[in-house]
Amino acid sequence: MLEDGSSEEMIATPRLELHHISASDLILLFESPENVSIYNEKSYANPHRVLMDDSGPLRWRVPQVTAEAAVNKWFVRWMVEKTTREIVGSTSFHGPPDEKGMMEIGLGVHPDFQRRGFATEALAGMWSWVIDQPGVELLRYTVDPNNEASVAVIKKFGFERVGQQIDQEDGPEDIYEMSANEFRRRFN
Repeated sequence: MLEDGSSEEMIATPRLELHHISASDLILLFESPENVSIYNEKSYANPHRVLMDDSGPLRWRVPQVTAEAAVNKWFVRWMVEKTTREIVGSTSFHGPPDEKGMMEIGLGVHPDFQRRGFATEALAGMWSWVIDQPGVELLRYTVDPNNEASVAVIKKFGFERVGQQIDQEDGPEDIYEMSANEFRRRFN
């Protein structure tokens, strides 16, 4: 979060704008998803109710932001399709860089917009932004090995599968990683 309490700058990709959600709007969205005041004076709308019917990452991010507002810098961004100005998904890092400089990311694309390349585009935008942030050394993406679409997305980027973990909610997940320097070399 910026010093004045506003959101981080928007990240632009060819078809998407990745709009950061301020800490206060993030909390309001979680606590009162039907309160649409968070969209007032915004250049986009949420007709598909992204993060309204299913809070997704909000149940983890809101307690983190409530404990320390500054961590919101790393958190939820709307995926806004440029031509329609509609929110088509969301993406978020899991927290600030850990002791190894690792940044794990998650994302969700509304079912009506899947298989159109929006996940790939959002990941590219987020990773291109985060590799320029202080302390970031390693990018991580975890995925259910049976989620063929997500596995295909991460393989497009050339991330290396480095192991597997058991997620308490999602079960087995393959862990893919790439150093920030390698991402920079390949994509910037």
